[in-house]
Amino acid sequence: MKEVLVKIKSKQINNETGEDEMEFVTEAKLYKRKDAYYLLYEESEFSGMPGCKTRLRLRDKELQMKRIGMDAGIGTEIKFVKGQRFTGLYDTPFGPIELEVLTNDLANDITDDGKGTIDVDYDISLKGLAEGRNTLNITLM
Repeated sequence: MKEVLVKIKSKQINNETGEDEMEFVTEAKLYKRKDAYYLLYEESEFSGMPGCKTRLRLRDKELQMKRIGMDAGIGTEIKFVKGQRFTGLYDTPFGPIELEVLTNDLANDITDDGKGTIDVDYDISLKGLAEGRNTLNITLM
């Protein structure tokens, strides 16, 4: 397991509320098991999810994000594969919300020495609450 610094930039584009961008740097753990890289980090107050842990599993053309909330018992899992639609539940302190994700693009160039980037462009729909387009850029430094 290798300690790495990670810069995470996300952009949310919504027709009703416009654009919202967030960027933060955090410490993470990176390891490789078989054909997948795993990146583990804790969310912060800044990300809006304090107490949550995030695990990314990255394979050649697939990214799986799993979040688990420590205090509230919340969690969610999303799978990103270019051109594919994923449906699941987004658990919140107020109950689960159906979500649907369509991955427009996914690129990664993570290397064994713990450097590289992951870029994801996706459309998301939270059933009855919000729809929008998001981009996520994760840079391992």
